[in-house]
Amino acid sequence: MRTPVALTIAGSDSSGGAGIQADLKTFAALGVYGASAITALTAQNTRGVTGIHAVPAEFVTAQIDAVFSDLDVGAVKIGMVAQAPSIDAIAAALSRWAPRHVVLDPVMVATSGDRLLASDAVKALRTRLIPLASVITPNLPEAAALLDAPVAANQAEIESQGRRLLALGCRAVLIKGGHGEGAESVDYLVDADNAIALAAPRLATENTHGTGCSLSSAVAAGLARGEALEQAVRNAKAWISAAIGAADRFSVGHGHGPIHHFQKFY
Repeated sequence: MRTPVALTIAGSDSSGGAGIQADLKTFAALGVYGASAITALTAQNTRGVTGIHAVPAEFVTAQIDAVFSDLDVGAVKIGMVAQAPSIDAIAAALSRWAPRHVVLDPVMVATSGDRLLASDAVKALRTRLIPLASVITPNLPEAAALLDAPVAANQAEIESQGRRLLALGCRAVLIKGGHGEGAESVDYLVDADNAIALAAPRLATENTHGTGCSLSSAVAAGLARGEALEQAVRNAKAWISAAIGAADRFSVGHGHGPIHHFQKFY
């Protein structure tokens, strides 16, 4: 019996709500064994990020090689990459190991508003990592930043930005609508053939720390289990909605608290 394995390549969140910690919680909640390669340490809590310590690029490489040389990795999720040398190291390693699925969450800014990607690394993200991705999962502001464009204001503009992101080399784009307005949060899954709108009720809570990290990890978990991309995205969206809906069961921190990854269990 094969155990599904997913690898997260991302930064560590000392408060446990986002980053590597959220990714591993997501994998566990969805029945997938999680491995990790840490790109940066953050001093972080629900109120914000007070420090970032980047892991040397050669050690990022060592972690990735250690995992792939021993574990049968079904999918890779890439989150916070912090700096251009780490991007180069990740791209080189993934080109060597050629994983079946790569989910790239282009993390630029934390929920608190703190910047998590050096400005000079955005070009490297576009040119080195996006072409390796099975799917990228930007929110509305991230999609705009990747394209040097205004934030999309309607469905036509979102789909247009999705097509422009596809032209950067990835196989699919999931533009997340959590930063939009209205009674529903609508995500758009765009590939070469289709643009599919995926709606869910917009939930009223301040406890959304780690939402983007966890959604992309849930997609990676589905792919690692053998699901087709659209099914993995639909399942991930249903799961993240439940995790956000249960977030207020927690009383953690004094800012944007975490979602409830294990809401099915307690």
